[in-house]
Amino acid sequence: MKHFSKSESIILLLLFLVVALAVLGSRTHRLYTQFAIESDVDRVLFLYERTGLEELSEKLDSLGIDVNKAELKWAGETLRWRSFSPGRYEIEGHISYSDFLSKLARGLQDPARVTILPGTDIGRFSRSMAFQMRPDSLRFSEVFTDSSEIALEAGLTGEELFSRMLPNSYDMYWTSSAENVVRRLLREFDQTVGEGYREEIEKHDMSLEEIIIMASIVEWEARHNEEKPRISGLYLNRIESNMMLQADPTVIYALGERRRLFFEDYQVDHPYNTYLIEGLPPGPITNPDLASIRAVLNPENHDYLYMVATPEGSHRFSRTFEEHRQASEEWRRWIREQHRIRDQREREAESDL
Repeated sequence: MKHFSKSESIILLLLFLVVALAVLGSRTHRLYTQFAIESDVDRVLFLYERTGLEELSEKLDSLGIDVNKAELKWAGETLRWRSFSPGRYEIEGHISYSDFLSKLARGLQDPARVTILPGTDIGRFSRSMAFQMRPDSLRFSEVFTDSSEIALEAGLTGEELFSRMLPNSYDMYWTSSAENVVRRLLREFDQTVGEGYREEIEKHDMSLEEIIIMASIVEWEARHNEEKPRISGLYLNRIESNMMLQADPTVIYALGERRRLFFEDYQVDHPYNTYLIEGLPPGPITNPDLASIRAVLNPENHDYLYMVATPEGSHRFSRTFEEHRQASEEWRRWIREQHRIRDQREREAESDL
């Protein structure tokens, strides 16, 4: 057996240390290099439940992110990040194993941009939120019942609570519960409307509840924001003149479907039908946006009492019933002409078959 001299032993030891340090350096580099996981386009990873290393590799693969599965598993085992929290995680450009795995393991989500649309209803809102967030639509719709914890805490009915879902875009964590989402939106309403317009609300003849009810009607009536103060002023003129409000949106709400109204629809027996009841309906019919609320707080000062739709999607306003009658007849003639054109096109299409 060959015996190494002292100098040879030192050289061998040094060589061993160099190799060991090189291997260690290589492994450390692989763990912390910013190019361990790369994506040519921005991706979003959704984890619906606690996820292990093997399933994480499969999810990355399904997103089109090329990753060395064996190396990813080695990195997770080495760094002791083996289980990852549910959440929404953005993958942009390149990232190290250390940063990526620790982020998922600690549940450091990237917030999602959630959009609340105006003029919707509880069903549509719930489905939209379920599409954007983790909770399902049933969880959201249950929050807007009169007996829900949030409604009882706020002293509101389910419909009143829903009317405070202020339309806007918000950054939220995808895993937030339906209750926490609604609480967040309710706080936004209280801060933006309740606090932001405190003076205007206190000076107004209506209570905040009545302002929101009127704003919800304006929301459904107006297609263009610039018309909202004028429409608000018209409805307020009717109330001041002791007229019936006669707001078509309340009839649509009573019917439960959005469509063109017919004569018999105005006779529907419903507490929200303002062609049959006096004053405002008992509650809001939708969630108005800030423009509709401002329109009620600061209505246009005029003496219009009537309005009718126009082909452009706006309204023609009148001061007297006779003016309104003429404007309504012109609208009906336009409607009849559109039906005639449609029927003619259908007959021509059938004849070409």
